[in-house]
Amino acid sequence: MSDASARVADSTGNWVDTLAPQWARPYLRLSRFDRPIGSWLLLMPCWWSAALASGMAHDSSRLPFTIILFFIGAFVMRGAGCTWNDITDRDLDARVERTRSRPLPSGQVSVKQALAFLVAQALIGLVVLLQFNRFAILTGIASLVIVAIYPFMKRVTWWPQIVLGLAFSWGALMGFAVIFARIDVTALVLYAGAISWVIGYDTIYAHQDTEDDALIGVKSTARLFGAHTHQALIMFYGLAVMLIGVALASGDARWPAWLGLAAFAAHLAWQIRRLGIDDPALCLRVFKSNRDAGLLLFAGLLADAVMRAA
Repeated sequence: MSDASARVADSTGNWVDTLAPQWARPYLRLSRFDRPIGSWLLLMPCWWSAALASGMAHDSSRLPFTIILFFIGAFVMRGAGCTWNDITDRDLDARVERTRSRPLPSGQVSVKQALAFLVAQALIGLVVLLQFNRFAILTGIASLVIVAIYPFMKRVTWWPQIVLGLAFSWGALMGFAVIFARIDVTALVLYAGAISWVIGYDTIYAHQDTEDDALIGVKSTARLFGAHTHQALIMFYGLAVMLIGVALASGDARWPAWLGLAAFAAHLAWQIRRLGIDDPALCLRVFKSNRDAGLLLFAGLLADAVMRAA
């Protein structure tokens, strides 16, 4: 067993490396608590849909509790998803410079230990899910099918980002399931918009590994688009803004939500202008900035929900 204090190459200088107990560090790294950006990105569609649905219901009384539960659930279930991803990808990760120091390929934890940790995280997620209505519980459980198959997609298709989008955008359905105990057209359009956003930002993320991915045969939209990535981002980010706008119109959103969407769109345009696909460090910074883009949209939707409930 390798030293549990050994750091992961693509995540150093974080609180896990400096403050967490040594025995806990490999598990916190498995669940990516050393780099929570993915949890924030999973959370954004949850918060969007909760705010939009609350505004449509003209009732924000349940919104604070729902926001808190979605926050806990997103961080826990993203951790579970990353643990599952690392279990299935441990042999591939061992062949990529950026990922070979992760807990499983480096031997900091065993597969059995990782599986036990996965179950523990899933149980916490279940406790959160059980706070909602039956329809929302079943909707949340249904997402596990997509989460389970995602790690294998990069082996068989150039479009694994679509499957990631299906999983990471599921929260766009959950808010409506929680507030209305149903999924309507507005929720589905918001879901489609979120998927387009995910395809865009994960393409940026995947450009960090294009050389290693080519060597080991891993497929991605980053490799597929190559030098045409900026044009592809214009298409997918533009589609995201358009579809989210259709969802806002369908949900009779007021001006704060539209202001949030305008700020979201401006941020995405800045990303495209700023991005240099041959600079991995810049790709990571631009990718991480999507949390701020998502929060800008959420702020508008939240203000809209509060205004309509008044």
